[in-house]
Amino acid sequence: MERLIIRGGRPLSGTVRVGGMKNAALPMMAATILAPGAHILKNVPDLRDITTMSHLLRIFGAKVYRNGRALTLDTSTCDFPEAPYELVSTMRASFFVLGPLLARFGRAKVALPGGCAIGPRPVDLHLKGLSALGAEMDMEGGYVVAEARRLRGAFVNFEVPSVGATENVLMAAVLAEGTTVIENAAKEPEISSLAGFLRLMGAKISGDGTDRIEVEGVTSLSPAEVEVPPDRIETATFLIAAAATGGKVTVEGCLPEHITSVIGKLRDVGAELKVQDGTVKIEGPPRPCPTDVVATPYPGYPTDLQPLHTALMTVADGTSLISDRVFPERLTHVPELRRMGADISVEDRVVVVRGVHVLGGAPVMAPDIRAGAALVVAGLVAEGETVISRIYHIDRGYERIEEKLRSLGAEVRRER
Repeated sequence: MERLIIRGGRPLSGTVRVGGMKNAALPMMAATILAPGAHILKNVPDLRDITTMSHLLRIFGAKVYRNGRALTLDTSTCDFPEAPYELVSTMRASFFVLGPLLARFGRAKVALPGGCAIGPRPVDLHLKGLSALGAEMDMEGGYVVAEARRLRGAFVNFEVPSVGATENVLMAAVLAEGTTVIENAAKEPEISSLAGFLRLMGAKISGDGTDRIEVEGVTSLSPAEVEVPPDRIETATFLIAAAATGGKVTVEGCLPEHITSVIGKLRDVGAELKVQDGTVKIEGPPRPCPTDVVATPYPGYPTDLQPLHTALMTVADGTSLISDRVFPERLTHVPELRRMGADISVEDRVVVVRGVHVLGGAPVMAPDIRAGAALVVAGLVAEGETVISRIYHIDRGYERIEEKLRSLGAEVRRER
């Protein structure tokens, strides 16, 4: 099993370019089911989750090829609308295929999802939304079995904003008969990226990026070509790592407007940032200032970065309070950070971080993607050697992370 070995204590320095947004690419890949033919997605990161979705589409009958940073997905031969447990259990985004399969074939059988262990994330909102469009849902042996002769437009009101449920219902609604209104829709940039791709395919969508999306169903869609936008979470990961190590880093090929909440918090931490079109320059402080964070839906502070902010605050000059209103039980990083000497307690789902002068390298394991990234940040700061196991989690969300960090002066290597 592979592991990352980090010898910390070096300020990061240099320039790094971020890759395409995984959380935009995955629903785009699922959306190709809606329009039989050859689609091209550019700037697609080479990640474990992208490989998993490619395998899933091949099971449906699609042909998927990679040529450098581009994927060609030919869905004209899809004829098997069933997603097996073996794949869906490893990646929650696999569940995004339910809406497209239902819209194209009138039926679908999809295993209940797995993915990161960050607390309960029920699929109720997905199922209620698709049921509102006329789908009949049954549970059979851990699978969702859905049928609909023809989906019909409807009013869908989510109790809480859900990125995945918004995407699933949006993809189903584009081929439904009539108008669909999604109220309390998620507003994350990946929603707008998916909507933009669907519009290129011929869908009629308005309001994406707001909490009310309207879809006028069409009878058919056509294949399209699109470029995946830069990954906002990877962008912020390198900025947080630079702030933690007191480094000077330039992040290129990004969209700073997608991470305004993160940039604000990094300034609170004491970092100096210069934001230009597609570029963010950061100079970390000698020691981070204690800074509270509450993770909320976009445009608030991203839940995916809450574990990384916790890692940053472990060496702050004071006490910070961190909570997560999206996934309150996202705490798997806490015991691993404690192994490195962090002074952290959890009081009524609030993480209390009392900054220490220095962390110590230790053997730790990545419980999920972002908790793994938090351990990387901690390892970069710590004295001595940190060995991170189960890095297949990190590989689900970060492409060649050790190579990019080495380009910034970090002492990090991958070993079996």
